[in-house]
Amino acid sequence: MRFVISYVFVFTVCYATIDDYKAKRAKILRDEGLLSVGGNIKLTDKESTVNNCIMQHKFREVDYGFRNPQHYKFSRHFFTYKDDIRQSKVYQIIKDMPKGAALHIHDMGILGPDYIMNLTYSDDLYICFDKSDVKFKFSDKTPKTPCKSNWQLISEARKSSNSTKFDMKLRKYFTLCVSNPDTTYPSIKESWEVFMKYFGRVIDILTYRPIWEQYFYDVLLKFKNDNVMYLEVRSILPSLYELDGTLYAPLITAKTYRKTIERFKKDHPDFVGAKLIYAPSRSVNRSQLDEYLRLARAIKADVPDIFAGFDLVGQEDLGSPLIEFIPQLTAASKDLNYFFHAGETDWYGTMTDENLIDAILLGAKRIGHAYAISKHPLLMKEVIDKGIALEVNVISNTVLSLVRDVRNHPLSNFFAQGMPVVLSSDDPGAWEADPLSDDFYVAFVGVASRLSDLRLLKQIAINSLNYSTLDGVNKNKALDRFNLKWNAFVDHFNCSKY
Repeated sequence: MRFVISYVFVFTVCYATIDDYKAKRAKILRDEGLLSVGGNIKLTDKESTVNNCIMQHKFREVDYGFRNPQHYKFSRHFFTYKDDIRQSKVYQIIKDMPKGAALHIHDMGILGPDYIMNLTYSDDLYICFDKSDVKFKFSDKTPKTPCKSNWQLISEARKSSNSTKFDMKLRKYFTLCVSNPDTTYPSIKESWEVFMKYFGRVIDILTYRPIWEQYFYDVLLKFKNDNVMYLEVRSILPSLYELDGTLYAPLITAKTYRKTIERFKKDHPDFVGAKLIYAPSRSVNRSQLDEYLRLARAIKADVPDIFAGFDLVGQEDLGSPLIEFIPQLTAASKDLNYFFHAGETDWYGTMTDENLIDAILLGAKRIGHAYAISKHPLLMKEVIDKGIALEVNVISNTVLSLVRDVRNHPLSNFFAQGMPVVLSSDDPGAWEADPLSDDFYVAFVGVASRLSDLRLLKQIAINSLNYSTLDGVNKNKALDRFNLKWNAFVDHFNCSKY
């Protein structure tokens, strides 16, 4: 009885009235809102009109899921609802919205299976069906690369069978999408195995030099059409080749990037541009890393205008941890900017999630994924204090088996704490997603607070340019250009369209 009486006494001292209690509660909600990403943005009257429209549609989606959790799409695998996204009014608005930049994408995983299928109708392309897999090669004669069946021109292989069935079978090699993802991908092991096979199949199609140049041009166009104005592309810099077997050094691949970027900017003057992050495999030894770093310096010296920096990529749990290369990476940090993949794991207290420590100590400008960083409070503080952007790729994290229900994605925590976040799409072509709009949509409706609104979307877009490697003058120009596009979007917005 004494305990009950004292509890009531304390309550009445702290909260003299119910109105006082409600005021304190409202202050907590207001302060949390101000702390979150975009919380300090003040909307204009026209932006408020857009906001009212998009939030009405968002509330309908979120509230339906709240009342009918058995039908809530974001609690399931992305492949089960990806085709329904196009019907969402929120998605349609986001699709039309300027989204700034994509800062975390991998060159050979951007355009989807339908694009690759069109390339299989090119002349001089050979195919080899190798048990349950397939190989390709452009050549002016039968390739000498080992094949367990036999090499044949794909045009002849298609003619000798039912072409519709042939293409239906072939397309499956160029996508991770399946009708039963929970069965096909029960763990990260299976999803990454198929993911790596995907790159093994497309590399010899895409690295034929004439194809490569057109492919990257089409990548830029695809992002531009998704209202993205600037890219930073990670590349392993594969060696390009000619029909006669001529093989070019990786430095030529970097120069090809620059040539294609310049051609695209000439054709589309409102596009800000693109830069290259050299990102070879992390499954290497120290001598191989020395070769990578030498090449990175050579690229920087030869094409400094498009070179952004260096990364190491691949399944992080299986690759070499950064701590194995500290002497070399510390020395090279004087010459190179780092954008390390780090913490792309569900594990805690392993060498993989501790890559986050080394990425920060090595001076990384941005961190790829950083999925595990919410388990490291000191690192969270470092990221905020130093302005190290976290490149979050929500759909990638679901497809590659880090999280199923995106409401549990740590991005919700990043948003709430006002962390320096940018959204990107990683390898959208591999799972048949939009260049960037799908990731914005899933993050906005599935991950962010129900109350997060247009201010969040605007801040993320601005972040993507602020945390880019554009220099001061060009960054300001890009932000000015973004503001013009944003204002045009707001000025011409008509809710009845959606």
